[in-house]
Amino acid sequence: MKPAAATSTTEEDEARWNAVLSRDPRADGAFVYSVRTTGVYCRPMCPSRQARRENVRFYDTRVDAERAGFRPCKRCRPDREPGEARTSAVAAACRLIEEASALPTLQTLADAANLSPSHFHRLFKAATGLTPKGYAEAHRARRVREALHGGETITGAIYGAGFNSNGRFYANSSRILGMTPTDFRTGAPDATIRFAVGQCTLGSLLVAATEAGVCSILLGDDPDALVRQLQDAFPRATFVGADADFEQHVARVVGLIESPSINFDLPLDVRGTAFQMRVWRALTEIPAGKTVSYSELAARLGIPSSTRAVAGAVAANRIAVAIPCHRVVRSDGSISGYRWGVDRKRTLLDRELSPPDA
Repeated sequence: MKPAAATSTTEEDEARWNAVLSRDPRADGAFVYSVRTTGVYCRPMCPSRQARRENVRFYDTRVDAERAGFRPCKRCRPDREPGEARTSAVAAACRLIEEASALPTLQTLADAANLSPSHFHRLFKAATGLTPKGYAEAHRARRVREALHGGETITGAIYGAGFNSNGRFYANSSRILGMTPTDFRTGAPDATIRFAVGQCTLGSLLVAATEAGVCSILLGDDPDALVRQLQDAFPRATFVGADADFEQHVARVVGLIESPSINFDLPLDVRGTAFQMRVWRALTEIPAGKTVSYSELAARLGIPSSTRAVAGAVAANRIAVAIPCHRVVRSDGSISGYRWGVDRKRTLLDRELSPPDA
């Protein structure tokens, strides 16, 4: 069989060679190149030592390169689909971060993925929505929360999660846990949460707030069940029944539910992981009367391969309507996946599409 011919257009060869020199990730999947002296073919952004130009030939596909007698490079794995290779590299880095007693350096993570530090950093953030450092902090925070919930001592939880200093953790505990470790471990005994239960056209409504802002808007059929949900979240907090001032909060929330396209200007006390917070911010940017799919939302966040993770963050939202997770639908436009019921989600969307003054 006659070997497959490499691309011969001089101008195109020059453009491809420049992409190889810059290890341009945008060229990944557009072509591969072979190196005569090593007998391998590579992706444009292969981190291996740069080959000499006279030893390089370009091919449109990996099949063409293999027909010409070249084998795939073991570093950049051009025999895999681009998306598969990226997903595998990021997944391996996540495992490395989770299993390490201390955060690996960016260089260590990049070396393990056979990528340059800058390219690895961009790839990791695109896939997870977080930088490697941010992912490590979120993972350690989750380990602290799990340990404290499991009855571990505060010191044991801090060091067990990989923090090497009590002082450093305490300095950031409000950002990591939303409160001090002692309050978190004991169910926030010093937290004062004001709440009220009311009725709206969607059924029962519970609104709760800390001094920082509204922390829960819950919908349901049973008022007592809504109160239990709030108490379960903060078993040792001090709950204060509604006063006249707080009734105004409830009235604003009722107004938002009846007309979900109005502007809601009450402060929110939103607590979640860095990734969840990023998704929830994106939800507030979806205009009233518009919907996006989970995959579209992931793409807007720059993480198109993380649709499932984005969907999980949407589902974890506990502030109904004010953080409009009801505006996220399936790819075919159908309505599903609302923690307060699909019928309520449909009603909210209908109200946004046909406001009272329309």
